[in-house]
Amino acid sequence: MRTRALLLLAAALVPGFGIVNASTANAEQAELRIAQQFGIAYLPLIVAKEQKLIEKHSVANGLPETKVEWLRISGAAGMNDALISGSLDFATAGVAPAILTWDKLRGKADISLISSLGSMPNVLTTNNPNVKTLKDFTDTDRIALPSVKVGFQPIVLQIAADKAFGKYDQLDYLTVSVPHPDATTAILTGTGGITAHFTSPPFVQQQLESGKAHAVLDSYDVLGGPHTFNVVYGTQKYVAANPKTVDAFVAALDEANLWIKANPAEAAKLYIEAEKSKLDPAFVERIIRDPKINFTTAPERVDVFTDFEFKIGLIKQKPGWKELFQPGLHSKGGS
Repeated sequence: MRTRALLLLAAALVPGFGIVNASTANAEQAELRIAQQFGIAYLPLIVAKEQKLIEKHSVANGLPETKVEWLRISGAAGMNDALISGSLDFATAGVAPAILTWDKLRGKADISLISSLGSMPNVLTTNNPNVKTLKDFTDTDRIALPSVKVGFQPIVLQIAADKAFGKYDQLDYLTVSVPHPDATTAILTGTGGITAHFTSPPFVQQQLESGKAHAVLDSYDVLGGPHTFNVVYGTQKYVAANPKTVDAFVAALDEANLWIKANPAEAAKLYIEAEKSKLDPAFVERIIRDPKINFTTAPERVDVFTDFEFKIGLIKQKPGWKELFQPGLHSKGGS
């Protein structure tokens, strides 16, 4: 028995032996499950997926090649349920609802924002020629949003209303939940009672370039400049247990972002192929080249959202952006 114990102890000291090797005992999760949503805002994830950049950077970080599973989950509720149950590692959402999730799940399944997916303006459009500003909307107007009150667009609309009227919920009664594609159809055809739509690319460009709608406000103007639109988030437990995988994921997005900026035409084609989109490649390329759009992992103006959500009571605790995001992003000069 003494001899066997000595042999086991010696084996533990031999790198790569594998019985009680520290690197094996503390191995990171071999699989990464990511819920990806639709839209040009998610282009960095599409590039990372198609070019297998997460796998590349996991190996560069000294890990076995991570097996990445890409999932499509409908709605924030389903995504958060999957995250809490452990059947999903990374969720995606607008930064404003992600902050709500961070606050709601504190003490239950503590959340950490992994990375920004970029800064991208959202625009409130209308086909009503009489509406030039927020104060021109009347009881006959209806403003379409993906989800009322707690989504990204309704919170930006509330921030704008707070500035215009001194009452953040002044226009809430005019808002209705309609998916972006359906709302775009309503704006372009003048049907369904929808007269306005707070939306993101490519729907903004489709509406404005048609000549049938004009812009009422731009989210960059409302928030004082470029701001993060969508983010990736996971549990603090996952981040603590898989630091090299998290670093590899952010490095993969950084490489994807550089590639998009250097190859906008190819990025447009890749997006259309991956999403089976019917959009014209030249149209998508124009969006990618828009100087207002910046694919970056660095958070921008996140504190504006936390300040407002705390002010109106949507969140109980007001975190700074570094408290929201995992430590690997803290050196990127966010806000």
